[in-house]
Amino acid sequence: MSRHRTRPRAAAAVLFAALLSLLATACAQSPEGSGRRAVTVAGSDQLGGAPVYLAQERGLWAEEGLDATVTTLSTGRDALNAVLGGQAQFGVVGDLPAVTAALGGRDVRIVADLSRFSDWRLLTRTDRGITGFAALKGRKVGVPQGTNVEYALSRMLASERLTPADVTVVNLSPNQVAAALARGDVDAGVTFPSFYDAARTALADRYAEVPFSGYTARTLLVSGPSADDDAATAVLRTVLRAQRASEADPAAARAAVVAQSKGALQAGYVDSFQPRYTYGASLTPELLAQLADEAAWAKAAQNLAGAADQQALRERLRPAPLTAADPAAVTLR
Repeated sequence: MSRHRTRPRAAAAVLFAALLSLLATACAQSPEGSGRRAVTVAGSDQLGGAPVYLAQERGLWAEEGLDATVTTLSTGRDALNAVLGGQAQFGVVGDLPAVTAALGGRDVRIVADLSRFSDWRLLTRTDRGITGFAALKGRKVGVPQGTNVEYALSRMLASERLTPADVTVVNLSPNQVAAALARGDVDAGVTFPSFYDAARTALADRYAEVPFSGYTARTLLVSGPSADDDAATAVLRTVLRAQRASEADPAAARAAVVAQSKGALQAGYVDSFQPRYTYGASLTPELLAQLADEAAWAKAAQNLAGAADQQALRERLRPAPLTAADPAAVTLR
């Protein structure tokens, strides 16, 4: 496979370090005399974790005796690194980063599957003549490697019996894909849905896309070793409370998510895409089967040594907190 990897920008590294420092400080502190338990959650700006951000915006954590610090990072991969590094107890991450961490022997547990999404787009330009995935052969494709977006690309290619070896994969951060397309550095790109509008703006009448629904991305709540079952149960109960609030008043919930994102999410995007997500914390056989499929792909693509069978991955699930919060949501046997 031919790949070009971009080096992380110094400014991004400094910002990430600063955010992790804030998380580490929050981990050890709770307002004196509050009687609440401090928890830290590292997330990303994706809609998959919307109930977590709604809970923060509406102050729902206190109802479960929690004082929560929720910090938004650029990707779920960064959120997972915060959990693995001990700077956060919980992370809101995509399915693939969780799988690769498990294969790498890292101490991370999957507490719940928070949401599902399958409305993907291959972004391209009208002058590249890419109207289907078969046309990607021999082309340059920009993608943020190490995220579930990279797995989405692999499913797009597989739908036409292609593999990543049939294209040149260019490693870009999620917000770099639109600019790379506009410059002509890549022929196509796959990124998070929150950047679709940026590509439309950058390319104007040259914008083109190919829809894809062959991969259901799952947003997971994961925990590190410092988070016990009681804390995880309280977090899940808060998330479920936020989910019910969202169902009762979807418009208010969307406005709250936009406000909590502090500019990371635009109202038009949230209004358009949040209804395309299926929310509901669960642990199901379907989740386990998908994790096994992704693990098999990750082992081949990244030469990871861990076991990829369902039994090994099942040991990475942490069902007790969700069983306590909502017994019907756990259907694994």
